[in-house]
Amino acid sequence: MPFDSERKLMSTIHQLPDGRYLVATKGAPDQLLKRTTQLAVGGEVHEMNAADEATILRENTGMAKQALRVLGAAYKYLDTLPDSVNSDTIEQDLIFAGLVGMIDPERPEAAKAVADAKAAGIRPLIITGDHQDTAEAIAGRLGIIAPGDDAAVITGAELDKQSDEEFEKNVDKYSVYARVAPEHKVRIVNAWQKRGKVVAMTGDGVNDAPALKAADIGIGMGITGTEVSKGASDMVLADDNFSTIVIAVEEGRKVFSNIQKAIQYLLSANLGEVLTLFMMTMLGWDLLAPVHILWINLVTDTFPAIALGVEPTEPGIMKQKPRGRKSNFFTGGVGQAVIWQGILEGLLTLGVYFIAITWPIHTTNAAIHADALTMAYATLG
Repeated sequence: MPFDSERKLMSTIHQLPDGRYLVATKGAPDQLLKRTTQLAVGGEVHEMNAADEATILRENTGMAKQALRVLGAAYKYLDTLPDSVNSDTIEQDLIFAGLVGMIDPERPEAAKAVADAKAAGIRPLIITGDHQDTAEAIAGRLGIIAPGDDAAVITGAELDKQSDEEFEKNVDKYSVYARVAPEHKVRIVNAWQKRGKVVAMTGDGVNDAPALKAADIGIGMGITGTEVSKGASDMVLADDNFSTIVIAVEEGRKVFSNIQKAIQYLLSANLGEVLTLFMMTMLGWDLLAPVHILWINLVTDTFPAIALGVEPTEPGIMKQKPRGRKSNFFTGGVGQAVIWQGILEGLLTLGVYFIAITWPIHTTNAAIHADALTMAYATLG
C-alpha cells in the first residue's frame, strides 16, 4: 500500500515460510500510534498504555528538534489475507516496533541564500509534510524564523480550522507550514496572491503540481522532480539548489535594470533630437542634412545602448525591494526622467546652435562664422 499524504503511512505485505503474512508499516509516528495497540520491547510484546505512548511521543519530539526526520515502524502478523486489502483492514491493531531518525541536511550555502533572499525583500517559507518540530528546527537553522518561534509555525490541522477569509488575514504571521496536504499548499499560494504578492513555489512531487500551477512562478526540480511537477512548472532547476533561485533573481534584476537604462537613454536622446528638429523648423533655422541625422543616430543610439545592455550588476541591487505586480520599464522615475532629460537635451542643443550662428555676427572674420557653424553641427552630433 503506497504512501499517501493524507494518512502519511505506507505498508508492505510479505508471505512468511510458515504460511502467515507479515504486515510492515512505516510513516509519521503520531499517525502510526493511532493504529497501534501493542508495543514490542526486548523481544516481548505487551499492550501499549498511556505511559508508553507518552514516551514514544517524547522521543519523537526530541529527535525532531534536532532537525531529524523521524519515521515510526510497526508490524503485525496475519494468518490469511482479507478479501479487501486497504488501510482499514491492514493498518490497524499494529505492534509498535520503534523510531528511526534520519538527517536530511540542508546545503551549506542554503543559509546564506535565505539571508540574501530576505535582504532582497523576498520572504522564504517552508511548506512540508514533516513533523512540526522538525520543520521548526530546520527553519531556525536556516534563519527563516527565530529559533523557538512557535507563533510562526502552523500545521495542516490548524490550518483546516481557519476559513479562507481568516487565513488570508493571518497568512503573513506564518513562515513554516508542517504536516500539510496538497490542498493546503494551494490555499497558501492563493492567500498570498490575494494579498497582492507575487508567489514562487518549488516542488518535486505529483502532489505539488496543483500548487505549482497556481503559483505565479512554479519552480520544478530537475533531478528529483517528477515529470508531472516539471510539466506544471514555469521553470526547472537543473541542480535542485535553492541558492540558484536567488542567483536567478539577481540576474533578472540586472537584466531589467539594463533594459530600463537602455530605454531611458534611447527615448530621451531621440526626444531631444525630435524637439531640436521641430524647433529649428518652427524658427526657420537651417536644418541638418540627412547625412547629419543618420550620423547622429548611428553614434548616439547604437554603441551606447549596447554598452548599457551588457553593463554588470550594480552594487546593492539585491538590497532593493521587489518591483511588484504593477511595475513596468517606466516605473521608478524612468518615465519622468525620459521627458525632462529629452527636453533638457533639446534645449541645450538649440542653445549651442543659436550661439554658434549668432556669435560670429559681431566679428568681421568670415572664417570664424564658418568655423562656428561647423562647431554647432558637431556639437549637435
